[in-house]
Amino acid sequence: MCHVIVTCRSMLWTLLSIVVAFAELIAFMSADWLIGKAKPSSPEDVDNRTGGSQEPYHPTLGIYGRCTRIPHLQLSRRDTLCGPYAENFSEIASGFWQATAIFLAVGITILCAVAFVSVFTMCVQSIMKKSIFNVCGLLQGIAGLFLILGLILYPAGWGCQKAISYCGPYASAYKLGDCSLGWAFYTAIGGTVLTFICAVFSAQAEIATSSDKVQEEIEEGKNLICLL
Repeated sequence: MCHVIVTCRSMLWTLLSIVVAFAELIAFMSADWLIGKAKPSSPEDVDNRTGGSQEPYHPTLGIYGRCTRIPHLQLSRRDTLCGPYAENFSEIASGFWQATAIFLAVGITILCAVAFVSVFTMCVQSIMKKSIFNVCGLLQGIAGLFLILGLILYPAGWGCQKAISYCGPYASAYKLGDCSLGWAFYTAIGGTVLTFICAVFSAQAEIATSSDKVQEEIEEGKNLICLL
């Protein structure tokens, strides 16, 4: 018989697992990993409201995507276009970034799988006498290691020609040159830290759902058990 067990610690772990998976996925897909040096506006870039030139803009570069300003087809102002610069994996700008993409993709895949499974832990707490919380926590720890490897290798690719075109000639491995780090990189770091927090917190979720209080309510014949 399925017993639906909901505790504060198990629900918090589930929510954190989902948030971490989405945060890492959004960061990976974003083009805002590097913010390039300011590009001056052309004489045609005139703000119709003030009559003055628009401020210089900052193009952004991601692992496989970029955002840059291009002339609009019909308007005199310029607009920003975002999209992948690499049509396939081999066209990613640096071998280090290719490795980063692989490690991040593996880590995010694991996190998404754990996030999916975590939703069902309210009803199923173990499989083959193994705690789902402990298994998921182990997987989150492994995913965190993959994410760390990807984030360590990513700055090594700052010396590629693509990065230099955005960050200037002084850009090199682990040196930003004229670029700055974008929100996607910080989100990926924050998500990695939360991944390990989730891995540790999974043990607390397992303890909460197997406590004496829960066992007492199961023995009383309750199918829905909510403990705050």
